[in-house]
Amino acid sequence: MPGTIIFDIDGTLLDSVDYHAQAWQETLARYGIEVPFEQVRGQIGKGGDQLLPVFVPAALLTQRGEEILAERGRHFKEKYLPLVRPFPQVKALFERLRADKRRVVLASSGTRQEVDEYRRTLGIGDLVEGDTTADDADKSKPHPDIFLAALEKLGDPDKATVVAVGDTPYDAEAAGKAGLRTVGVLCGGFPADGLRKAGCVAIFDDPEDLLKCYETWASGP
Repeated sequence: MPGTIIFDIDGTLLDSVDYHAQAWQETLARYGIEVPFEQVRGQIGKGGDQLLPVFVPAALLTQRGEEILAERGRHFKEKYLPLVRPFPQVKALFERLRADKRRVVLASSGTRQEVDEYRRTLGIGDLVEGDTTADDADKSKPHPDIFLAALEKLGDPDKATVVAVGDTPYDAEAAGKAGLRTVGVLCGGFPADGLRKAGCVAIFDDPEDLLKCYETWASGP
């Protein structure tokens, strides 16, 4: 029975994936890099350290990578962050987990500033035990560092009692490398077959579906 649930945030709890993709696409264009929206969207779920090398030439990445990353952060915060909203029933799901005495932690490839704002938007600050962000890891998803940092903060529980929940193949890959099972959700827009191939052991529509089907994933063996 899972005693600890580690949740991704973007695309899992918050309807934010398109906004992140738009912010990246627009920022890259400012540096002369034109990328189709769908190509950028397919990389959301990775942290900036892993996304930038996909689109930015090596020389420019060395010279201005940190600048591009900071510019994307400012652009997202100013234009898109105020538009981000939770998916339905997130708080109710977390209240159910708390009532069942589950330990709940957030593990995001976003920055500390973004995750702090997300917790306020979600209204779940008193229902989670803690969080880890890209700032807590040497490398972001799909590397396991963020999940390993979350486990360390939890006192290194038995991994058999921990389940990760995420919307991207990068969540499943990262959790798998950390020795964790992953439950996938489709609300981030990634196809079910991609989530299964990445290692998800079960797939649901969204947080509302996780709540409706609670007994099949949060209380099972």
